[in-house]
Amino acid sequence: MMKPISIWKQELADGVHTARLASLYCCAPEQTPAQAARYEAVLNGLEATFGTHAEAGLYSAPGRTEIGGNHTDHQHGRVLAGSVNIDMIAAAAPNSLNQLRVQSEGYDLCVIDLADLAARKEEENTTASLLRGECEAFRQRGAALSGLDVYVASNVPKGSGVSSSAAFEVLIGVILNDCFMTKKVSPIEIAQIGQWAENVYFGKPCGLMDQMASSVGNIITIDFADPAHPDVEPVQVDFSKAGLALCILDSCADHADLTDEYAAVPAECRAVAAVCGGEVLRDVPFDTLLAKLAEGRRQCGDRAVLRAFHFYADSDRLAQQVAALRGGDFDAFPHRVTGSGDRRWESPQNGRPAGDQDHPEMGMNGSADTHAVYGKDAGGEHGGGSRGT
Repeated sequence: MMKPISIWKQELADGVHTARLASLYCCAPEQTPAQAARYEAVLNGLEATFGTHAEAGLYSAPGRTEIGGNHTDHQHGRVLAGSVNIDMIAAAAPNSLNQLRVQSEGYDLCVIDLADLAARKEEENTTASLLRGECEAFRQRGAALSGLDVYVASNVPKGSGVSSSAAFEVLIGVILNDCFMTKKVSPIEIAQIGQWAENVYFGKPCGLMDQMASSVGNIITIDFADPAHPDVEPVQVDFSKAGLALCILDSCADHADLTDEYAAVPAECRAVAAVCGGEVLRDVPFDTLLAKLAEGRRQCGDRAVLRAFHFYADSDRLAQQVAALRGGDFDAFPHRVTGSGDRRWESPQNGRPAGDQDHPEMGMNGSADTHAVYGKDAGGEHGGGSRGT
């Protein structure tokens, strides 16, 4: 929703949005001034970067946490995920240039021409590719695109496993949806648009969990048996009442440059599925995998087969995690999460890049976590792996 910048600032200063901010950031009302200041700062950044604007809109998209179902989404499996109270926020305002201009704090200005939205090979792995891809996706859905200036600020750590990339994709999707779509698309479709841009324009064959968790929000379980129409269900749970809190330990080892390492996981899983007569592992009964084990090892290698085993094991654990949460069994739930975390070093083997002996940070994180709170927590490598959290 667009309104004059002066009105936004006055409302933020007067506490008009206190209740909304408290709900969004899971905090007490008296803690919201710091969040209000962030939104005032992006309004100031918008005008400092692009000049004065008559009006602007304010937007947010959260990072996400993977709770269960590691590397299962791209095999049309199930996941358990949730949004978190760290996010990317933006101020957006129209321009007359027919360009999308995006300034993210700490990064170079990114500009794309809205008259040229074709994918470019040389843009892969860049912000411009995501912007161009999302604009094209919205154009295909009937968006009347026109010039827009966007100023972005974030407290979602980059390359650390809490999906700063998905938060960015969802943030841009929310902005384009609000500004240019007469018939608004759903949060699920915004997630699908982000995934499509990342797959086709950015060049990373990611699944849909990250974007979905950010776009839909709260704690959800998602079944990707039909990726075009994922089955999304809320999981009503209050971790704080159970005495649980989410702690993310940053390994300080960036995985932003490891697209190839990530891409190897779905590629190897699909290779094993093909040996077993399927397209993805969701198509293959576990008994068929066992019957084809020797052939799978011969054609795809042991690492690929171990990653396939992980898909089935984590799918089973996920069902147990959801059942424990819905049943209020907070003794069983942590054990199911830790079971998944412990096995990730053995099966998907994505704790660090293949052959990389210089980055043991993820193992250090796990060991520190285990010794600091042994018997009191659930833990494991988070997200896609190969450094991060």
